[in-house]
Amino acid sequence: MKFEPETRGILRQESFEYGRSVLGAPLLCYPSRGKCRLLVLAGIHGEEPETTFLLSRAVRAFERNFEHIAVVLCANPDGIALGTRGNADGVDLNRNFATTNWVAAPVLSRSILEAERDTSLSPGKSPGCEPETRALVSLVERLQPESVISVHSPIGCIDAPRFTPVVERLQRAFDLPWKPDIGYPTPGSFGTWCKERSLECITLELPRLAPELLFERYGESFARFLAAQD
Repeated sequence: MKFEPETRGILRQESFEYGRSVLGAPLLCYPSRGKCRLLVLAGIHGEEPETTFLLSRAVRAFERNFEHIAVVLCANPDGIALGTRGNADGVDLNRNFATTNWVAAPVLSRSILEAERDTSLSPGKSPGCEPETRALVSLVERLQPESVISVHSPIGCIDAPRFTPVVERLQRAFDLPWKPDIGYPTPGSFGTWCKERSLECITLELPRLAPELLFERYGESFARFLAAQD
């Protein structure tokens, strides 16, 4: 693990395409070389590009694929490219999973953290209708990880129902408070989908910082966390 000039500009790990977005962008996974124990994913909300940036920077400190960690840098490439929270269909992918609590009502989100919920998105015409959602479900079923870390922003906490060893190590790496509940309902979310399958899903909510400041504060500690988990 090293942050040297020659390692900063390119991802040297091998990837495979696990699906395509609405607009045809490849959905890429950097798989583990052995049994996948941990899947780390970012960028499911297109208005949180700093999650992809930080995860990419941490992964670039390594010369080859992890032994036991798989990585998805961007689960919503169309949203990242368009600058929208949802995908190209206007669907909040994190409300589109086939869960027992999925609802067809519009999803309201905030333009900024302190604002009222002023932006309306769709949860999809039906649970799991979006190609990005279906592809991620198939990927998880293929990899069979023991735990998942989903990187979001900008609340600044670690959201997980139980304080497990993974949560404890992640808390040490980021020095963020643990919350057993995010404080509002998330019907059709990826975390709920995992919970209904008894799969540990930890939401890492990055604080509201510029991408370069996130890297300055967390780049090395995130990379060390990944190395220790592997």
